[in-house]
Amino acid sequence: MNEPARYIIAGLGNPGRIHAGNRHNVGFMVVDRLAEQHGLKFDRMMHMGMVALGEIAGHKVALVKPQTFMNLSGECVGPLMRFYKSTPHHVMAIYDDLDLALGQLRMRPKGSAGGHNGVKSLIVHLGTTDFPRLRVGIGRPPGRQSARSYVLEDFLPNEWPTLREAIERAAHGVVTWLSEGLEIAMSRVNASPDSATEHN
Repeated sequence: MNEPARYIIAGLGNPGRIHAGNRHNVGFMVVDRLAEQHGLKFDRMMHMGMVALGEIAGHKVALVKPQTFMNLSGECVGPLMRFYKSTPHHVMAIYDDLDLALGQLRMRPKGSAGGHNGVKSLIVHLGTTDFPRLRVGIGRPPGRQSARSYVLEDFLPNEWPTLREAIERAAHGVVTWLSEGLEIAMSRVNASPDSATEHN
């Protein structure tokens, strides 16, 4: 693996076993699934991130799980992008979204942070809002529970079947992005039955 990794696929989350099942860690779950599917290992630490290097759909990739904690994710992803002489268009950010129902997916070529602190950090350290992202719905907190406490709770047992299916579709969407391009990936990911009713 002496060649630069052109594509950087960054799953956002918080490090440590205590956070592994949190709603905020769905980005980590997607890149873990990609690694599992394609025989890649998170076996090195680079720029404050756990990195798995390899090939997916004929492209050199770096799967990344920033170990900076969510709000500082860009401090890992920005330096990695520059290290690999990549561009923001070749960085896919995967993260949780409160405004999508559990299991809904939405892939976009660019956009605002939408209140997500991890994405705010990416925007600062990539220097642009113009990078693709894949949002994975986790739904809104019930009642008067704060968003902050909700995202740091584990998914409930009855949520896991829907979540696992969403993780599979998200991983497939990333592979489609790599193999067929962003437009085709978006048309497939965003047209899935449980995403089609979301209009953001």
